[in-house]
Amino acid sequence: MITTRIDTRFAALRSEGRAALVTFVTAGDPDFDTSLEIVKALPAAGADVIELGMPFSDPMAEGPPVQASSQRALAAGQTMVRTLDLVRRFREGDPDTPIVLMGYYNPIFSYGNDRFIADARDAGADGLIVVDLPPEADDELCLPAREGGLNFIRLATPTTDDNRLPTVLANASGFIYYVSILGITGTASPDTGAVQTAVQRIKRRTTLPVAVGFGVKTEDQARAIAADADGVVVGSALVNAVRDSLEDGRATARTVGSVTDLVRTLARGVGEARAGVTA
Repeated sequence: MITTRIDTRFAALRSEGRAALVTFVTAGDPDFDTSLEIVKALPAAGADVIELGMPFSDPMAEGPPVQASSQRALAAGQTMVRTLDLVRRFREGDPDTPIVLMGYYNPIFSYGNDRFIADARDAGADGLIVVDLPPEADDELCLPAREGGLNFIRLATPTTDDNRLPTVLANASGFIYYVSILGITGTASPDTGAVQTAVQRIKRRTTLPVAVGFGVKTEDQARAIAADADGVVVGSALVNAVRDSLEDGRATARTVGSVTDLVRTLARGVGEARAGVTA
C-alpha cells in the first residue's frame, strides 16, 4: 500500500498536536458548479480532509438531511462520472487535500469495480468509505481498492465489541471512522464521555487515526471530541447549511458562504481542543 494524502495529512496533524476536521458534502448538491465551488472553498475555510458523498437513491444509513442532498444532486443530473469529474477538477487546483469518496456499493458495482478504482485514483481520490460492504466482503472491493492505491476506511460503531473489532480493523487503512451514535446520521448528539471511552478502546487495537462522526453540529461538540479523537467528521450540519441557503431548490449568493462560515467555526473548535497540550 502506497502512502496516500490521507496518511500524509494525519501524520502532519499528529506532529502539530491537533485533530483533523473532516467535512462531508454531497457531490452535485445543489448543482455541479456550486458543489465544485463549495469543495474548492473547504480547505481555506479549515477542512483538513474532504468526504465527498456519491449520490444514491437509497442511502439507508443517512438521515433526512443527507438523503435530501442526494435527491437534490440526482435531480440536478449528478452521476458517478460527474462525481469523479468534480474530484478531477478540484485536484487541478489543490494537490494536497485528501478526498474520500463516501457512499454505497450499488453505484460502484453498476459503474464496475475495476473501472471505478482506476478512475477514482486517476481523478485524484485517496480513499473510500462504503457503508454497506462488511469486512466479510473485503475481496469484493476493499482489497482491490487498496491494491489500486486507495485507502479503504472502515466504520466502527457503539455495537462493535472486542470480538468484532479485529475483523473490522483487519484490512482498514487511512483512518477508522467511529460512528458516535446508533441510528442514522444527523438525528442525535454524541455523548462525549462515551466517545472518549470508545476511541481509547479502538486505539489500543490499531495505529490508524480514529475520526468520530455522526451528530457533530457545533463548535463546542467539535472541540470536545477533538480533545481525544484524531479527527472530527461533520456532515449533516453542512448539508443543512446548503439546504437553508437555497431558494426554490436553487443555489443563491449565500450558498457557498453558508457552508464555509460553518466550517470556519468548527475548525476553530477543533483547533482549540488541544491548545497548550504537547503532542
